Amino acid sequence: MSEDTVSKHKWFMLALATATGTLVVAAPFACLPVLFGEISEDLGLSLVQIGAIWGTVSLAGIFVSLLAGLVGDRFSAKFVLGTACLLVGITGALRGLATNYLTLAATVFIFGIVRMFLPINITKSVFLWFKGRRLGLANGIMSMGIGSGLMLGSWISATVLSPLLGGWRGVLFLYGALSIIISVLWFWLGRTPSHVDSASVSPSLRQLLPTISKLIRIKSLWLVALTLMFRIGSIIGMTGYLPLYLRGQGWAPASADSTLAGFYAVSTIFVIPLSSLSDRLGSRKAILIPALLAAAASLFLLPLAKGAAVWALVLLVGVSMDTFMALTTTMLLETEGIGSAHSGTALGLVFTIAMLGGVFSPPIGNSLASISPGFPFFFWAILSIGALVASLFIKETIRKAVL
Repeated sequence: MSEDTVSKHKWFMLALATATGTLVVAAPFACLPVLFGEISEDLGLSLVQIGAIWGTVSLAGIFVSLLAGLVGDRFSAKFVLGTACLLVGITGALRGLATNYLTLAATVFIFGIVRMFLPINITKSVFLWFKGRRLGLANGIMSMGIGSGLMLGSWISATVLSPLLGGWRGVLFLYGALSIIISVLWFWLGRTPSHVDSASVSPSLRQLLPTISKLIRIKSLWLVALTLMFRIGSIIGMTGYLPLYLRGQGWAPASADSTLAGFYAVSTIFVIPLSSLSDRLGSRKAILIPALLAAAASLFLLPLAKGAAVWALVLLVGVSMDTFMALTTTMLLETEGIGSAHSGTALGLVFTIAMLGGVFSPPIGNSLASISPGFPFFFWAILSIGALVASLFIKETIRKAVL
């Protein structure tokens, strides 16, 4: 395969990964917080039950993240991502058949299991095509796709799609169909870099334990995992609660939903510039540490804010959301001792730990609303501080990009 052909393939695969992030990973996930008001009325759910259901997606990730990484190291992206998109479409649509709390929790959990195969293996696919100084930019573009899906899912699901499709169930059915279409594209057009086929051999089953044993001795892997655990806990908790909080403060539903959409939109706008800047600076932490400081301060102040100040603080938290995910996973893949053959397993280990944050944060944070509606934001600010402390100890191995 010529260099020009490889270049065209890698940009096409990045585009497909980005579309997958938008329509399969993000939008079917982000639609839930803005639909929770409608769902809770239909199914009779309490605020704590809503928080538990929102955390169920992350709970599923704990059980399947390592498996997702191992599968990604043994099989092609075409097979893994095509199959995962198909299953996400089916299980995502099943959520629309829920009749009570238990059936909704069960279908959301199953959806979360198969969905977790996607972010890990999309990231691995991008890593294989873009090793080198453009990795930060490529991960930024892929994260932009996820950010776009989060924005669209929270912006149009409740106020546009739900009335158009006859309610929240129709919205979930639509996202399921879109995921299946993306699945077809992976099976039809998906590829793996030729150098991986010849130079990178997937580990056999008997090699798995030695591989995991080797990876868990890498200090930076644990620090990245802890950083992501606190950060995911903070963001998942806040985004699941924000529309309900603002509606409780007297905001119109469309205004409350658009605030969350703005959070995702500003993240999408800044992810490529900030990711590219980290390549040029030769430091991921130069972006991550100020971002965590800004997020912690904004979350502490959010319960005290009114009107336009709420928008300003929410946007300040959102500026670095997608960038944070892109750069922390990039730091992990750049860590010495983590190569192409084991990148999926390493990502799986990290996300197994990181998803704990998304499990405990929503129900704990939502339960604090019984003290005061603003108290959950203080809890999520503390989690951002935890992410900041863990990130300070991560050792960077990036080299400054050529201008």
